[in-house]
Amino acid sequence: MSRPTTRDELLERLDSEFDRLMALVDSLEPDQRRMPGACEDWSVTDLLAHLDAWHEMLLTWEREGSEGGSPAMPAPGYTWAQLPALNQAIWERTHEDPTDEVVARLRDSHARIRAVIERYRDEDLFTKRRFAWTGTTSVGSYAVSATTSHYDWARGHIRRFRRTRVE
Repeated sequence: MSRPTTRDELLERLDSEFDRLMALVDSLEPDQRRMPGACEDWSVTDLLAHLDAWHEMLLTWEREGSEGGSPAMPAPGYTWAQLPALNQAIWERTHEDPTDEVVARLRDSHARIRAVIERYRDEDLFTKRRFAWTGTTSVGSYAVSATTSHYDWARGHIRRFRRTRVE
């Protein structure tokens, strides 16, 4: 599937991919969502907490960048080369969180990202180097990576988990 190139395409994909993800999660029994093995030792709940954490990072980047700052990307104390360590830290911070709380946070952060995207014009979302904080890429590219592409990645893991561990 091609990447969105307009705000409306991004918003439509944001909603449809999120709905597909949540429908897949809803197809699992509550206890299955806590079982390890969805992504190595991670559970489905861990995957959702991971998505929420990346939503929050995107929201922080956009807010700090829009205020003229230079956000720490991907997160304070981490470089892009240290993503495995960052993802492990996210897991350690969120692993014990109850599924219903994780889902509520994910739905909330998804809605806030949607509201941020709605404020942008197409050229501001998808023009590379449009804003200093985005470096060589665009707001839209970061948004796709932290949302629709990430949702697809999580769905793939959950589908395999359901097929091999649940069914």
